[in-house]
Amino acid sequence: MADPVTFKPDKSAYLRTNTWLAAAAMAGAMIVLWIIGNPYVWTGAPAGLAAVGIRAWYLASEELTATWKMSDTSVSGPGGRDVSLNQIEAVNIMGSFVQIVTKSGDKHLIKYQADPAATKAAIERAMA
Repeated sequence: MADPVTFKPDKSAYLRTNTWLAAAAMAGAMIVLWIIGNPYVWTGAPAGLAAVGIRAWYLASEELTATWKMSDTSVSGPGGRDVSLNQIEAVNIMGSFVQIVTKSGDKHLIKYQADPAATKAAIERAMA
């Protein structure tokens, strides 16, 4: 049996993903304030930034330790998640995330990958 392959979250991918999320939240909050006729549309920007910034800071210790391991027969992750390689229907890339979809429809995310294409390729090689 080969040594397990480990998929660890990448801090720069975490920061990059949350930066994009903050930009979207800032724009979204400003648009909502503009639509409802609020004269202080600009306040949406710091509100969106603060919301995502606080969330990212709060969740960092949990998200940056969520490691997945792949053996010859399965991919296992945090919270007791375990997916047999022969039960994987699809492997998708969503930004810095790799989504595993099982034949029964369950979905699992391997989050904040530095190279999601390499993670996807490794899983697909193991499935073959």
